[in-house]
Amino acid sequence: MEKVIIHSRKGRETTKKRVSEPEPDYEEEVLKRHKNAQAVTILGEEDASVKLLEDLVFGAEDDLVEKLVEDRVDGGATLLDDGDSSESDVENEARLKVQPTRTAVWEDEDDDLEEEVDMTHRFRRDLTKSDAEAKMSKQKLQQRMKEQFQKAMGGMPSWAETKVKKKKKKKDDSDEDEDGDDLMRKTGNFVGSSDSLPKGIIRMKKCLHANNDRPSEDRLTTVQFHPSAQVVMTAGLDQSISLFQVDGKTNPKIQSIHLEKFPVHKAQFSVDGEQVVATSFRNKLFYIYDMMEGKVIPVHTVRGLREQRVKEFEVSPDGESLLLTGTSGYLHVLTMKTKEVVKSMKINGNIAGVAFSHDGSKVFTNSEEGEVYIWDMRSSKCLNRFTDDGCVSGTSIAASKNGQYLACGSAAGVVNVYSQEECMRQNNPKPLKAIMNLVTSATSLRFNPTSEILAIASRADDEAARLVHIPSFTVFSNFPMFQRKTIYRAHRLDFSPNSGFFSLANNKGHAPLFRLLHYKDF
Repeated sequence: MEKVIIHSRKGRETTKKRVSEPEPDYEEEVLKRHKNAQAVTILGEEDASVKLLEDLVFGAEDDLVEKLVEDRVDGGATLLDDGDSSESDVENEARLKVQPTRTAVWEDEDDDLEEEVDMTHRFRRDLTKSDAEAKMSKQKLQQRMKEQFQKAMGGMPSWAETKVKKKKKKKDDSDEDEDGDDLMRKTGNFVGSSDSLPKGIIRMKKCLHANNDRPSEDRLTTVQFHPSAQVVMTAGLDQSISLFQVDGKTNPKIQSIHLEKFPVHKAQFSVDGEQVVATSFRNKLFYIYDMMEGKVIPVHTVRGLREQRVKEFEVSPDGESLLLTGTSGYLHVLTMKTKEVVKSMKINGNIAGVAFSHDGSKVFTNSEEGEVYIWDMRSSKCLNRFTDDGCVSGTSIAASKNGQYLACGSAAGVVNVYSQEECMRQNNPKPLKAIMNLVTSATSLRFNPTSEILAIASRADDEAARLVHIPSFTVFSNFPMFQRKTIYRAHRLDFSPNSGFFSLANNKGHAPLFRLLHYKDF
C-alpha cells in the first residue's frame, strides 16, 4: 500500500491510503465472450418471415441484380463494382446478362397475322394514294393512319412521344437556352438579312382602309406610299388629294387639299417626297403641290408642249424630269426646274404604258398594238423594239427595281414577264412566264421594291387582283380570299418602300390596306 500526500489550503499535509486493484479473472472473461458469440450467432439466423419481409421491401435476388445492371448502364456505382467482393468476374458477368423479358399487356397475337384490309371501303378510301392500293396490310394501314394523324396535328403531339424523344427534346431546349445565354453575353449587330419570300401562301393581315379617316366620295384613281415617311396618298374623282399616316390601326388623316373643278386622274410623289404632281382628264393643266411650303402651284402652259391634254406621266428615278404621255405615240421629257419640254420621242401607234428602268437610263414603252420599245434617255434613241409574245393589244407595262424583269400586260388579261437583258439583246425575246390568272384586261402592274412580288389587276371586274411570286411566277393562293368583297375594281396598286404594306385604289372610294407579315419594316 502506497502513501499519497495531499496539500491542504492551510499548508498542512494530509496522508491518504491508495487501494490496489484486484487481479482480473481471465477464465471468467473467456467464458463470457463465448456466451456472447453464441447469442450473436442465434440472432444472425434468418427466419422465414424475416426473409419474406426482405423480399417484399428490397426485392428478390434476381430483381436486385437487374437493378444493379441498370445502375451500371446509367454509369452509377454499384455493389458489383466493389473490389472486395468474393465473387469472381465470370460469375458477375453471367449474373448481369440475366434480364427478364416482359410483354406488353396490349399485345395481341392476331396482330402478327398477315391479313389484308379492304381499302375500297368509304371510311378507308381517303387513306389510299392510288387506285392500285385496293388491299393493304394491317401494319401498312397503321403506319398510313399515323402519318395522316401527324399531318393533321402538324407533327407528333407531346403526349405521343416516347421517353427517349422527350429526353432528347429537353436536351435540345437546354442547348438553345445555353445558346441564348451566350448571345446575351455578346454585343454587336445580330440582325441578318431577311430570308427570301416563300411561294404558295403569303402571310398577310387585312388592316383598316388606308383612307378610312376620309373615304372618297367618288372613285379613287391613285394610291401611293411616300418614298421615305410612313405616309400614304390617295386621290380621285372627288377633286381632292389626301395624306394619311399609316399605322395599320387607325390611319389618321394628316392633310387634305381640294382642287376646284379638277378631278384627279393621277397623282404622284416626287423622288424626294416634297412635292406631289397631279393631272386631270380634260386639259393640259396640271398641279404641283409643294408640301414643304403648303402651296398649290398650277402649271397652265408648258413651253414646247403641243398637246391638248396631259393625263399619264411618270417621274424619273433621279427626280429631275417628268415623262409625259402625249397623243399619236409621242413621249415628252419635261424638266422639273424650268417646266419646259427638252426632248420628245415617238412610237408607232398609241402609247399604252410607260416605265423607267431602275437607274433611269432607259424607258420601256408598250403600245396599244402590242409592240415594246426601249429608249435611251440621254440620246433619245430607240435601243430595241420587239412584239410582245401573243399580244394583240397592249395595256400596261412595269419594270422591276432590281433591273432584272419586265412585265407587259394585254387586253386579253395575259401578263408576259421577260428578262430585261434578253429584251435588250434579242429582236424576238421569249417570255420567262405567261401569267394567265386574269380573264379581263390587265390594266395595272406593279413590282414590289424587293422584286419578289408582281401585283397585277384589272379594273374591268371585281376582285380581279393577284399577287405573283417571283421568281417562281406562281400566284399566291390566299389572295384575294375573303368572305366578302374587299377589293372591288382596282385602278392603281402600290407597295410601301420596304414592302411592309400593300394597297389598292378601287371604284368604291376606298384604299384597302394589307400588312405583308414577311417584311418587317414599312
